Amino acid sequence: MNVELPVRRNAADQYRDAFERLKLNRPQLLPKGTPVTQNNVAKEAGSDPSALKKSRFPSLIAEIKTYVEQHAQERPPSLSQVNLLARQKSRALRDRIEQVARQRDQLASLLSEADAKIIELYDRIAELERQLPASNIISLDPRGPRKL
Repeated sequence: MNVELPVRRNAADQYRDAFERLKLNRPQLLPKGTPVTQNNVAKEAGSDPSALKKSRFPSLIAEIKTYVEQHAQERPPSLSQVNLLARQKSRALRDRIEQVARQRDQLASLLSEADAKIIELYDRIAELERQLPASNIISLDPRGPRKL
């Protein structure tokens, strides 16, 4: 009778397999989409994060750090980063609204001043026209004076 005993793998192999599963987004213990970190590799391997130490697994730790640095741009932003970006965008929009409102108020003031000046000038023209002497030109046209 040939009974196969389960092969006991060493910790380095377990960590390396866990690292590969996380890189391929096929974790067995952690939820899909879990980012690759040193702690998550240890958790995916089924051990405590403090067990994956640089002194015991220097090459694996170096690979994990290199992978994390190379794929930092691919990692979706955290909830706090998303909230911070939203607050910054909101603040920028509020500032822009205030700036546009100030510009609108300033332009409305200029327009009001221009309207007042136009009315003042029309009144001045009317006053000057009233001061003009009556014309001493006599029209020779039998139809009467014509408007030009």
